[in-house]
Amino acid sequence: MPTWEGWLSLAVLLDVYSRRVIGWAMTDHLRSDLALAALEMALTSRRLAPNLIHHTDRGCQYTAAAYQAVLAAHGIIPSMSRVGDCYDNALAESFFATFKSELVDTQPWPTRRLARQAIFEWLEVFYNRQRRHSALGYRSPVTFELSSGEKVRAA
Repeated sequence: MPTWEGWLSLAVLLDVYSRRVIGWAMTDHLRSDLALAALEMALTSRRLAPNLIHHTDRGCQYTAAAYQAVLAAHGIIPSMSRVGDCYDNALAESFFATFKSELVDTQPWPTRRLARQAIFEWLEVFYNRQRRHSALGYRSPVTFELSSGEKVRAA
């Protein structure tokens, strides 16, 4: 995200089932520790399903040995898109297109601090809890997860 102070990078992990952002991190660089911080947040926010697959593009932050070691330590199966094929990672591409059109491009961002606050509010208050998705029956990710959980418990 461009600010007048320089770039603010965002890494996110999405739950494919609910479209919920389950891990995210921001910083002024794009190194593997940014992606690792988002991964750690996701790992603490969810119980891991057996044979969990974690899909990413082939960015250096995801191919880094430290990132791959954390996946292996948790028994997570890594999956990476083919080189130059954005369709392999369509969910993430769609998320960032939405992020850009609904937040980044709406105004100039003078400081990283203001951008961080806006990103936090967009992710945690709006996107996860209020933004409706056609793929989820026009429900928010949180609402979808809650209704899905009720169906599972009732079965």
